[in-house]
Amino acid sequence: MRRALLFALALISLPAAAVELTPFSASYTADWKQLPVSGSAERSLEALDNGLWKLNFEASMLVASVTEESTLRVESDALQSQSYLYERNGLGKGKKVEHRFDWQAKLVTGNDRDKPVKLPLNRGLLDKSTYQLALQYDVAAGTKSMSYQVVDGDEVETYDFRVLGEEVVRTKAGLIDAIKVERVRDPTKSSRKTILWFAKDWDFLLVRLHQVETDGKEYQIMLKEGTVNGKAVAGRQD
Repeated sequence: MRRALLFALALISLPAAAVELTPFSASYTADWKQLPVSGSAERSLEALDNGLWKLNFEASMLVASVTEESTLRVESDALQSQSYLYERNGLGKGKKVEHRFDWQAKLVTGNDRDKPVKLPLNRGLLDKSTYQLALQYDVAAGTKSMSYQVVDGDEVETYDFRVLGEEVVRTKAGLIDAIKVERVRDPTKSSRKTILWFAKDWDFLLVRLHQVETDGKEYQIMLKEGTVNGKAVAGRQD
């Protein structure tokens, strides 16, 4: 559930075009194919003081809940992680991960399930939430193939993606024209599949995610409603 709920979605650097963040909020239905009930998820980006932004994600299903929060800023037209917090409750043992990005000391410090984390901080390194925003902006810029260096627990992982094309997504907000993106994995190492859809006319907001786990279980989130820069998302009607 963790990987699915996190929009298993990461960038060594953003495109040369200037990055202008736009606040948004979105709510989703969350469904496991094997379960008869639906959960919910919320995702938002808001401006804070001193040029900082907060990217927040919360999800719940049955007795499980996940919270993920990042603070970030735009530095030299690239997203720069500042802090990251992840908490999971339910589904057996809970989990908590914290990362702090010290750009002066060039270090990532924190803990992963009470295990200390200390990693070198290189330019372009992102946290597990901010890279999702980088992906959104790369898709908006027309990039077809993306690769991100991401702090994942107590190590750095490479996350790769590619654009598959355009597709219309049927949501509760109407029919949304979207760009379809696939997470690229080595099939000899993982059979997990992740497909994402980003709304072309709504600042490339995530409108759908579909994931198949290694055990064959399927998970999907679908947009219920959202706002981008204060304007309600509205798709075409049949």
